[in-house]
Amino acid sequence: MSVTPNPRVAIYPGTFDPITNGHADLVQRAAPLFETLIIAVAESPNKGPGLSLARRVALAQESLSHIPNVEVRGFDSLLAHFVQSIGAGVLIRGLRAVSDFEYEFQLASMNRHLIPGVETLFLTPAEKYGFISSSLVREISRLGGDVSKFVPPCVGRALDELHGQQIAESRASSRAS
Repeated sequence: MSVTPNPRVAIYPGTFDPITNGHADLVQRAAPLFETLIIAVAESPNKGPGLSLARRVALAQESLSHIPNVEVRGFDSLLAHFVQSIGAGVLIRGLRAVSDFEYEFQLASMNRHLIPGVETLFLTPAEKYGFISSSLVREISRLGGDVSKFVPPCVGRALDELHGQQIAESRASSRAS
C-alpha cells in the first residue's frame, strides 16, 4: 500500500553499523526541517553488518532519544517500498566527500524513478565529522582502538563489549597455539 508523499516527513536511511557522531550530526541538523524524521535502519545482509538489526535500531534510538521528532525504525525491504509505506516525501542522504557524490547521485536518480514525488536532500556533516565512517569505526574497534571520539557513548560501550570479547578470544587462541 502506498501513501501520498508528505514533504513534512523525511527518511534518513542507512545501515548505521554503527551509528556515528557524523550520522547524529546530520540527524540533529535535519530534524528541525521536518515534522518527522525517520531514521530507517536497513537490515543489509549483503553488507554483513557486525551488529544485528535489533541492536543497531536500539543504539540509534538511544543515541537520538533527545531529539523529539525523530523516530528510529528497522526495515528489510526495498527502500522505495519502505518510503511508500510511510508516505515520506524526502530522503536525507549524507555526503562526506566528493567521492560519495557519484554513488549518491545514481541512487537519487534511481529513487526518483522508483518513488516519483519523493525528493532527495543531500547534507554534509560538520567538518569535524567528515572523515568518520562506520567501516573505519568498526575496524578501529575490532583492532582494540579507542572509538569514543567518533561514536555516541552507548555505541562505544556496545563495540567495546563486542570486540573486547573477540579480541580476548583471539588472544587466548593465539596463546594456545
